[in-house]
Amino acid sequence: MITVAVLTLSDKGSRGEREDKSGPAIAEALKGIADVKHYDILPDERDLIRDRLLEYINKVDLILTTGGTGLSPRDVTPEATLDVIEREIPGIAETMRREGLKKTNRSMLSRAVAGVKGRTLIINLPGSPKAVRENLEVILDVIPHAVEKIKGDTGECAR
Repeated sequence: MITVAVLTLSDKGSRGEREDKSGPAIAEALKGIADVKHYDILPDERDLIRDRLLEYINKVDLILTTGGTGLSPRDVTPEATLDVIEREIPGIAETMRREGLKKTNRSMLSRAVAGVKGRTLIINLPGSPKAVRENLEVILDVIPHAVEKIKGDTGECAR
């Protein structure tokens, strides 16, 4: 079972002014393949996000963030993630954007990134529950393989 930390990035959510529906949507989508060990709601503060990501490195297999990937001046999740990761995995974010374009042209505005630090995979997801479900649907089947490889699996990748 893959271990996961879910981080919702929202100023209003962190102050209790908005119910987080995206974090629970992630947990629901992961049922059966992953165990959510940590769930936090943080404000859109780059240093706080970076520090929380670092806190979970090598403690969980996967960190999924939701929110803060857009164009607002407070949207800093990608920058915080880039501060942390050692290796970027552009194909994950590219695929989410490409598939998202089939549903909305606003998908091209996502600045989400994905990458690896130590033995932990980090993926930025959008902030809406609908977009979370749609993006996870696109990438969910490759996550177990990615986690195995990050943890050092030397088996063949060919199908």
